[in-house]
Amino acid sequence: MGILNVTPDSFSDGGQWIDPQAAIDRALQMEAEGADIVDVGGESTRPYSEPVTAEEEIRRIIPIIQSLAESLRIPISIDTTKAIVAKEAIAAGAEVINDVSGLEADPGMVPLAVETGVGVCAMHMRGNPQTMQDDPEYDDVVLDIFDYLQDRYRQLRLAGIERSKICLDPGIGFGKTHQHNLDLMAQCDEFHALNCPILVGHSRKGFLAKILGDKDLDRTLATVGSTLTLARLGVQIIRVHNVKANKESLEAFVATGGVDGVPRELPEA
Repeated sequence: MGILNVTPDSFSDGGQWIDPQAAIDRALQMEAEGADIVDVGGESTRPYSEPVTAEEEIRRIIPIIQSLAESLRIPISIDTTKAIVAKEAIAAGAEVINDVSGLEADPGMVPLAVETGVGVCAMHMRGNPQTMQDDPEYDDVVLDIFDYLQDRYRQLRLAGIERSKICLDPGIGFGKTHQHNLDLMAQCDEFHALNCPILVGHSRKGFLAKILGDKDLDRTLATVGSTLTLARLGVQIIRVHNVKANKESLEAFVATGGVDGVPRELPEA
């Protein structure tokens, strides 16, 4: 999943794709580099970010999604917590709702997903972007988030969302300390017991800077390194900024037996 932040204040690439044509070109580039989904967001959810109105979010994303729906061969997801934004995005061509609130922030989000039949990704977040990093605590971060995602999955199914339309995200960086993030990354395979595809968005996040000891580094290589851990643990959807670096690393990882210890047969020259 390639990240397309159409925002002025996202933590890694804020302002870089705010121009509609630049955003469209970037999405097409990510598809060419091997992205399977493009995730479009019009509101930053970094820690302590300021919320924007639904009207502003719609203004930022809808022209871009409309254009991409006509040119991309891969699905578009809309990264939002607002049902009205998701509704407009779906009408413009989005096929997945990616909601950092687990489809809980807006009571209209689940009924919208049921009505439209789109895919959904429900993420775990402690609090909201303005409060989530205020001393997050867990009894056991992996088990606590497992229990939340299991309950959320049941609620989505009871509401009428098909099993095949749901994926779940433990929410790296959303209401977690750096150590919580490391624990979740190392034990992501525990979430396979939910019998649902798992999405992880670790790209360029602060815990990687903590590992490297330098918050000003690019973090692309650190993202790639942890992407390979996620691949080894069988995570199905990996959400990243740099599609090319991660995709090429994954191809080499798989071909050299990184997943199952069996190297792949290469085509004849």
